[in-house]
Amino acid sequence: MAKKKREIDDRFKRFGIVSFTATTKVNDFVSYLEQGKVMGTRCKKCDIMFFPPRADCYQCLGGDMEWFEVSGTGKLVTYSKLQYAPVGFEQDLPYCIALLDYGDYKVFGRIDKEIGDDEIKVGMDMKTEVRQLPEDRLIYVFTKA
Repeated sequence: MAKKKREIDDRFKRFGIVSFTATTKVNDFVSYLEQGKVMGTRCKKCDIMFFPPRADCYQCLGGDMEWFEVSGTGKLVTYSKLQYAPVGFEQDLPYCIALLDYGDYKVFGRIDKEIGDDEIKVGMDMKTEVRQLPEDRLIYVFTKA
């Protein structure tokens, strides 16, 4: 009897400028980006929220997770303007990476290049939005709230 060929879910290859991970247990993250939503996961047992999304909880070691939308505004905790980048990101330089605090969870990402350096202030309100890139790729960025 022939074994049924397993279909590979490689949606994650569409995420980011360079995707170092083609497959993951949280590939639905990309489907949500396609809908204009940035999503994290929450453990149904511990109620811990994760971003980036996780398929398993490190606290209870459970795998009963649900999706939640990153919405509203977060406070800019810290940021750094990069002059040097990892392999694959050299063409984007310079760019800013940052951390937003949404209260119950934090989100790490990039600040939209449309925001000038003089406009970025620790403590400012920002929101997380999806952006379409060339070659059918998707990312999320932080914008002014």
